[in-house]
Amino acid sequence: MYLFLVLNLNTLWVAVSIAMQHGHYDMCKTQTKSDEGIVWEYMACQPESKDMTQYLKVRLDPPNSTCGDPPEPFCAMGNPYMCNNECDASTKELAHPSELMFDSEGRNPSTFWQSVTWKNYPTPLQINITLSWNKTIELTQNIAITFESGRPEKMILEKSLDYGVTWQPYQFYAADCLDAFRMEPKSVKDLTANTVLDIICTEEYSTGYAAHAKTISFEIKDRFAIFAGPRLHNMASLYSQLDTTKNLRDFFTVTDLRIRLLKPATGATFVDERNLGRYFYAISDIKIYGR
Repeated sequence: MYLFLVLNLNTLWVAVSIAMQHGHYDMCKTQTKSDEGIVWEYMACQPESKDMTQYLKVRLDPPNSTCGDPPEPFCAMGNPYMCNNECDASTKELAHPSELMFDSEGRNPSTFWQSVTWKNYPTPLQINITLSWNKTIELTQNIAITFESGRPEKMILEKSLDYGVTWQPYQFYAADCLDAFRMEPKSVKDLTANTVLDIICTEEYSTGYAAHAKTISFEIKDRFAIFAGPRLHNMASLYSQLDTTKNLRDFFTVTDLRIRLLKPATGATFVDERNLGRYFYAISDIKIYGR
């Protein structure tokens, strides 16, 4: 029994030493059943996940892609033929600046960033939204982008690990993946331990405007579940994979994210050139959690 205790303590010290070398682990314990009864099991654990939108800087490209300067009319969301709304950057009640993507939700009326309309059609209405932290963060929950307008018909989420010097795609989104990106449509549910790092195109989030369907997600937790189980009960297995597999750890690590809005929701096969005020992007909330 004494030898068993010494060996267990030695194993614990080695585990804690390794955790301390990683620099981002605390020591956690949990009660488990064993032949000796209820015992404490010690393990390395991660710091608490935080809302990372509190710490980011946002940049839009082109810089004049926010509506309101000069003031312009646009059509009501959900009723594209009611076009008596106005965006005016000089009037607080009518302005839709980029910081409204990150303010408190639940206000009435809702607040949101809004782009210029597609008044220059057929020139593509393409806008990049770059989110920068000036440090490395590890993503811990799904990235969720909530649109006040219809969800875009074509969009790419990209990541950088070197402060925006180089970019890699995280996921492609399209109403028609083959037509937009020459990729077969897939779901994150199709991924396995061998393909978890694959970059996929999904059609799940690219329908038109609907009051109950406004969010586009990048599914972090579904990828975690491949290693930790469907209810994420086996996080020790996930942490072990992250510790020993650099490519996997890097996949969930970013210094910057970039949302590339490539085509707004049209809700139809053809763009109505007589009513271009109905086509724009509007984002009411972005949620990003990490450590």
